[in-house]
Amino acid sequence: MKKNFILPIFLFVTFFSFGQKTENKKDSLKLPFDIAKEKRLSDEELENKKEGFYVTGVPDLSSDPLTGFGFGAEAQLFFNGKRTDPFFPYTDTRAEIDITAFYTTKYEREFRMECEIPYIFNTKWRFHGEIGYEVNPNLLYFGVGEQSLQPLSYFPNNDPTKPIVNNASYNDYTNSLTGARAYYNTYQKSEAVVNLIVARSFAKGKCRVFLGFELTHITNISPLNDSSLVHRDALAGKILGYGSDLTPLIQTGLIYDTREGEKNPSNGVFAEFTNELSLKAFGSPFDFDKAFVHYNLYKTIFPKTFKQLIFAGRVGLGYLMGDAPFYEYSDEESSEQTIEGLGGPQTLRGYVQDRFASRVLGFANFELRCRFAQCKFLKQHLVFSAAPFEDIGGVWDNLNRISQTQNLRYSEGLGLRIAWNENTVLRFDYAISKEDRQFFFTLKQAF
Repeated sequence: MKKNFILPIFLFVTFFSFGQKTENKKDSLKLPFDIAKEKRLSDEELENKKEGFYVTGVPDLSSDPLTGFGFGAEAQLFFNGKRTDPFFPYTDTRAEIDITAFYTTKYEREFRMECEIPYIFNTKWRFHGEIGYEVNPNLLYFGVGEQSLQPLSYFPNNDPTKPIVNNASYNDYTNSLTGARAYYNTYQKSEAVVNLIVARSFAKGKCRVFLGFELTHITNISPLNDSSLVHRDALAGKILGYGSDLTPLIQTGLIYDTREGEKNPSNGVFAEFTNELSLKAFGSPFDFDKAFVHYNLYKTIFPKTFKQLIFAGRVGLGYLMGDAPFYEYSDEESSEQTIEGLGGPQTLRGYVQDRFASRVLGFANFELRCRFAQCKFLKQHLVFSAAPFEDIGGVWDNLNRISQTQNLRYSEGLGLRIAWNENTVLRFDYAISKEDRQFFFTLKQAF
């Protein structure tokens, strides 16, 4: 039932918005309302933008110490309309569906489908829909609060009579978790999500407000070992959300967006304030509120020297209030995607996913995206860019402690970006931190 919910909306809106013929080119190019010139795609991007309906997809292959060898597929269905469409120069696509199916040798399973339709029915309204189901027995928990910042340490061979090893690497630390300490930081979660958002643009398309509803059904959270940290903290009453929950959330937000394209911007600003509210009055088992402030900057630099050299930077700060389940400490809800934890491919590359968690979570990412080649292959347009990056992030127990800079952690690395027909970006990142070295591959920019 859920799978069939978004697809009919996509097909209906596509037909409604683009099925009507125009009298002539001049009339079709007239916008029904003003859109800021900053939102217009560059001449080069417009030249390479495909018309009509097309599909991109790649096999999703990975090797990760947490999830094992992974295989699956990610596909994106685009409808761009024709060049006579008045919105053609101002949107990456008129309608899009993203589909992901994934499985790993360590039994992570995921299915996700997202639908995005800007300027729905040729109006200022926008629609976003998402359904997903995931079972992951490889999730990590290092505690909630500033205690999660403690460096990794262990006794060799689990022998407390031997000198403790401090500031250990992640691999050495996990290799030490044997016997009763096996899976000490690991737990399993089964989760189904439905998310629906409507937004309305104003100020010539540079601003929009949105209202959304999300329903999250945690069908099971369980330890892989009764000696695990998440199990012990749950029994001690230190955390909520252990077991199963059905949690509704109301989402609101304000967005300022002057990006020149949304998938792979080269200039502009994206800033947002979002809020998620869950109350027992709504039928939730919890009372909590999450606020998130997020600012992204994209700027083409030295345009006379380099064909395309883009500085991309962002900062984010989240604050959780009330009594929330422990897994909500890791997620920040951006209007474009869920930002999952401090650590992993979205925030602090070089540290494992969800390595740090607390009520206050902050991060900053900086990339220098330098295009070095482009080509046409089998009628597909490919652009190749190198992207050295630096990531910073930290967690704090409350806002009054955010000046404690010793809570910050750092990582750095080098990435490769392949833009496929402008709208699909293949991202390869290799990151290094004091604890780990990690390689990531995904179909989206980090930001």
